[in-house]
Amino acid sequence: MTEYGRGPGPEPWHPEDPQYGDQGWTGHEAQQGQMPYVGGPQQYQQQFQQEQQPYYPQQQQPGQYPQGQQAPYAQQQQVPYPQQHQQHQQHEQTYGGQSQGQGQVWDTGQANYAGVQQTTDPYATADPYAGADPYAQQQAAGYPGETPDLYATSEAFPPPRPPGQRHLDTEEAWQEERAADEAADSFLAGGGSDDDRDGAGGDDGGRGGRRSGRSGGGKPKKRSGMACLIASVVIIGVLGGGGYYGYSYLKDKFSSAEDFTGAGIDETVDVEIPKGAGLGQMGRILKDAGVVASAQAFVDAATANPKGKSIQPGVYPLKKKMSAAAAVEVMTDPSKLHVLTISEGMRNATVYEAIDRKLEKPAGTTKDIAFKQAKTLGLPAWANNDPKIMDPLEGFLYPMRYDLSKDSTPESLLKQMVKNATDKYAELGVEGKAKELGLDNPLQVITVASLVNAEGKNHDDFRKMSEVVYNRLKKTNDITNRKIEFDSTYNYITGKSEINFNIAEARAFVHPYNTHNMAGLPPGPIGNPGMDALTATLNPDHGGWMFFVSVDGDKTTFTKTYDEHLKLVAEFQARQKQKNGG
Repeated sequence: MTEYGRGPGPEPWHPEDPQYGDQGWTGHEAQQGQMPYVGGPQQYQQQFQQEQQPYYPQQQQPGQYPQGQQAPYAQQQQVPYPQQHQQHQQHEQTYGGQSQGQGQVWDTGQANYAGVQQTTDPYATADPYAGADPYAQQQAAGYPGETPDLYATSEAFPPPRPPGQRHLDTEEAWQEERAADEAADSFLAGGGSDDDRDGAGGDDGGRGGRRSGRSGGGKPKKRSGMACLIASVVIIGVLGGGGYYGYSYLKDKFSSAEDFTGAGIDETVDVEIPKGAGLGQMGRILKDAGVVASAQAFVDAATANPKGKSIQPGVYPLKKKMSAAAAVEVMTDPSKLHVLTISEGMRNATVYEAIDRKLEKPAGTTKDIAFKQAKTLGLPAWANNDPKIMDPLEGFLYPMRYDLSKDSTPESLLKQMVKNATDKYAELGVEGKAKELGLDNPLQVITVASLVNAEGKNHDDFRKMSEVVYNRLKKTNDITNRKIEFDSTYNYITGKSEINFNIAEARAFVHPYNTHNMAGLPPGPIGNPGMDALTATLNPDHGGWMFFVSVDGDKTTFTKTYDEHLKLVAEFQARQKQKNGG
């Protein structure tokens, strides 16, 4: 037997053929309901299994079908089971089956057929298709009683597809596909009628019309003018935007920058220049604040000014609509910078006055807040441990530059200064090193640093100066009897900074802060020490120094004995008389 549909021609079986069952991909009709005959059950069972095996092309054997003639079972009509058995028996009798093994009979394809020349060579092959067009539609020759070939007509079903590609194009699937196409057409074309969406197929036109329209066989779909309008608007927008930016670029490149004239109008704004800002960023900040007309004008003016590149970060009070040159002139003047700078060793009294002046507050405003709100400004717990302290914030207004703004207040500035000092003291480990230095508490560390900062001139002086303080505080000090005798403490009490004063009067003046009269350290700091003084206090020189004198006012000379010190004192006094014309 031969398996229909495995030749080079089209495969006739189709899942929707009403006259045939599910033939499967092999092209055989279903062998359902068959029961083995009595007396020969194995014959039809093996024949059925053989027909279901995959097809593999083999060499043509002698005695096969003549050229141009299809297999006799190509179009076998499905008939009841007894009739199938009868036809099978007739087929065996007609073509002659060859028996192999235990009486089982099947079609070997080697029987004598009409018009086929037999050969004795079992391996000789005859080309049954010689001279025939393999792609020509051949008329199927069936057996008597078979139905005509419905696949040769124009109404024939299309050839079957592999199982993985089979898809029943149902009405529901077609409707979903049509709805998706209509939605896409409506979005792209801006709507339209049913004719616009359905094309040449009319309202429906059947699936054949719809498919032919999609494949290009029907009338092209109409498109609304809205799509063209949108595309035109987009193109015009792109060309217009590119032209505008091109014009702006050429204008900035080859024309002079916009600029105001004069010192500006009577409206002041505070402009903050951040750290690390370049001239370009400064210009943009000023332009956004309404101070200058363009950033480029400011860059040009700053470049032309010799001091233009030395503009410091901070807050500047500037007029609106100033010329770029006028803005640069103000910003290169340090006195115009809206900042407050606390120098190393500065006393609190001076800081209070500076805050009042910068914030335009009445004199004494900041000092009054400092004394009344000292406990709420963020002081550490170890501060203010002596009731004799003159100023609770002394030593805790850390020296550095503070940028001011329109929101700055005395309270906000004092809190920021106290926080900076407290953070710095914690970073240096002041609390843990107090005992190592022979001091009673961390506040005395800050007090020593304030004395060192007031008397010394540089870091080397600070280290030797701290050594002097520690040596004079020792109980074994029988030269000064544990008196520090620093002039800076007497000046702190009097609010002065004098070098020449009556030493006898100073020793007679009784005050807790007067180290010429009282032994030991004063109750609290006498200023706000800087980083150099603090590190020198924590790491003294250890050179055994006990005395020091600045003979010429610039260089400080340190000595270990009192006799050396007296010689330096005499030299200093002689210089002072000569300087005063005496």
